[in-house]
Amino acid sequence: CSPEEHPANQTVSQGNSVRLGCAVEGISEADISWRKDGVKVHINDQMHFTLGDLHWETYYSVKSVQQQDAGVYWCEVDFHSITSTSQPAWVTVEGVPHFLQDPQDVSTLPGVPFDLRCSAVGPPEPVEVVWWVGGAAAGGPSPSPSVLHVPGVNSSINFYCEAHNAKGITVSRTGTVYIKVLPSPPVELSVLRMEENNVTLSWKPGFTGYSELSTCTVQVRDTVSHLSSRLPDWVAVPPCLLHLHHLTFYSNYSAQVACTNQLGRSPFSPWLGFQTPQTEPSAAPRNLTFDLRDQELRLGWAGLAEAELRGRLLAYKLQWSLGGEGQEALLFKENTARLSGAGRFFNSSFQVSACTVIGCGPWSRPITVLPAAAVPAPPLRSHLWVGVSLAALLVSMVGLFLMVLLQRRDKETQFGSVFKDPGPDSVSFLAARSFNRQGPDLPDSTLDSLGINEDLKTKLQDVLIQERLLTFGHLLGKGEFGSVREALLKTGDSVQKVAVKVLKSDVDSSSDIEQCLKEAAYMKDFTHPNVIQLIGVSLQRRAGQRLPVPMVILPFMKHGDLHTFLLLSRLGEEPYELSVQTLLGFLVDVARGMDYLSTKNILHRDLAARNCMLNEDMTVCVADFGLSKKIYSGDYYRQGSASKLPVKWIALESLADNVYTSQSDVWAFGVTMWEVLTRGQTPYPGVENSEVYEYLIKGERLKQPPDCRDDIYELMHSCWSPVPKCRPSFQRLVEQLEGLGAAASPPPPRPPQLYVNLEGEPGPEWLMASSAAMAIGGDCRYIMGPCGEEGGQGPPRDLRDEEDDAVIHV
Repeated sequence: CSPEEHPANQTVSQGNSVRLGCAVEGISEADISWRKDGVKVHINDQMHFTLGDLHWETYYSVKSVQQQDAGVYWCEVDFHSITSTSQPAWVTVEGVPHFLQDPQDVSTLPGVPFDLRCSAVGPPEPVEVVWWVGGAAAGGPSPSPSVLHVPGVNSSINFYCEAHNAKGITVSRTGTVYIKVLPSPPVELSVLRMEENNVTLSWKPGFTGYSELSTCTVQVRDTVSHLSSRLPDWVAVPPCLLHLHHLTFYSNYSAQVACTNQLGRSPFSPWLGFQTPQTEPSAAPRNLTFDLRDQELRLGWAGLAEAELRGRLLAYKLQWSLGGEGQEALLFKENTARLSGAGRFFNSSFQVSACTVIGCGPWSRPITVLPAAAVPAPPLRSHLWVGVSLAALLVSMVGLFLMVLLQRRDKETQFGSVFKDPGPDSVSFLAARSFNRQGPDLPDSTLDSLGINEDLKTKLQDVLIQERLLTFGHLLGKGEFGSVREALLKTGDSVQKVAVKVLKSDVDSSSDIEQCLKEAAYMKDFTHPNVIQLIGVSLQRRAGQRLPVPMVILPFMKHGDLHTFLLLSRLGEEPYELSVQTLLGFLVDVARGMDYLSTKNILHRDLAARNCMLNEDMTVCVADFGLSKKIYSGDYYRQGSASKLPVKWIALESLADNVYTSQSDVWAFGVTMWEVLTRGQTPYPGVENSEVYEYLIKGERLKQPPDCRDDIYELMHSCWSPVPKCRPSFQRLVEQLEGLGAAASPPPPRPPQLYVNLEGEPGPEWLMASSAAMAIGGDCRYIMGPCGEEGGQGPPRDLRDEEDDAVIHV
């Protein structure tokens, strides 16, 4: 079927109504739709009327016609998948003109001519255009479309056009003539991506100056050397990106960018600083040499330049093999190594590699330690001279001996000539002359010879141990107060391993010794499972010194300190999980020990995880209590002294006024709690020691560790109240920690004891490695400092240099 009535062409004025009709015959159901300019018209209230059997009619109407309603219309019938259409009908809307092209903004240089364009249509026609520029008419009416030629302007102005026909006037949008200027600096310069030593920079254009940007110039320089990297002179934009390739690893760079438009280049953006990541060193240490001297093997090598290191040096890794079998690798912070027991390294092969936190670089050329290398063989001519010299010396000694012998025989002959015929009363004798070239042994020192008060002598008399009963072994540590040595103490028929703290040898008065021994006297009465106990004191007599050197004898804790244990659990070669209940158990032990000390009116003043020791059954014992002021010298905690301050553990009032109370120890216990809950991290990461006081005075405190329960952190935070009296007592801390531990889940089995028996291991100076060394790979459980031997500067710091405040501990 097809429509039998078609819509008719219509011309209407704008605002009037229009109605189009369409009829179709031969369909049982009406399905008639309308289309305008080929697009289906959606009619919400379309009605179909029946004119008879199979005869239908429908209409499309618009009550108020506007210009957008003008166009060509037709109706469309779908019947059994066959589409039929009516003839098209045109709807013409007469009214004021409407614009086909509004005038557009113009960007131009000062005084440069340009054209403005405007186009409008009716109906009715004709349509004329009048231009307005800068608020004044520019010429008379002109037919549409219209082009206005402007000879040039020196400042920004506005313009528009008017379209006139018989129905009225229509005004276009207002355009603006902009005068082009230089662009402003780019903004939001940032590092979009950083992959190894390849960096992608991105930025956004600033004000373009009414002119399209064509290129951008990027400057990149090394922050240290201020050398600019080789870059292209320009970067086409968009996109505003620059890929920098093959920068130097672990280097600081700065970048700035400027963009160019038609007039020229903008000022540069502010410098953006960034640092390339670390990687493995690119070169091996050179000039690896060795020296055998005094039963000690000394190794040395040249350090790497920064460009070769390509990161922050973590340690030097020394690997060696004996008989083709690889041995356990060793780590050193300096480019020297000293290994005792040189003989056991004969025929060993050594190699060294530099390591950053990312990994280790290439290995150096191996060197082999040979017995003959200990004493270099002299050349043949040297042998001849040595032989001649020895022979001359021997002849001289023999000649001298013969001369003495002849003189003695001559004296006896002269003497005997008087008694040429000796009778029975004659007496013969030989004069004997002997002496001991060794002086007498130094006598044992006694308390009576020290000049200390009688009460102190009485208290220490039963714990005085003679020096001859001690056999000293490995040097465990060395610091400001003196040294710590492993020793064997003979008591009757038994031998006990102990740790001996030896005060510095520059003791110059009895008062110094009395101050040290007075603290030891306090320790004598300590009997608590969570406080390390005094075994005895001894006095070491040294030749050439008027007064003996005090020594404090303490139990040997072979499992080490709590800080190292926590680090191994997190960063060790075989990390293991420590449950919350296990960590709270450690803290309960520390709190009990400190509560006991507070009842004895003892101020610890150096409480930290490093000064808490683990005994045989992994119970924590507080160590170094009451000795801080004396053993570490009276200035140890005085702000501004030459000695280092453990400022990250010191209470706010102690930093400000050098005042210490039991509440000051509670503050340090809160910091120790943070150490334990973070598994050995350094407090206040990113805050320098010199900045801690200002950090605290502003109200800042240590942040809540990850995975730390809110109730635990609340108790921790209460220890850092700025008002000392508001901090909990140690007795209260014990009660609350026990309650928190009871609420925790049952602990897993105790982790394996990851400690090494140092007996039989090379060198007395070996210490447990900081667990950061595990990041380098390999089975490296030891670390040696450059001066670990007698006379050195103490044990090595943590490889990450986090423990700036660390002090030597047993």
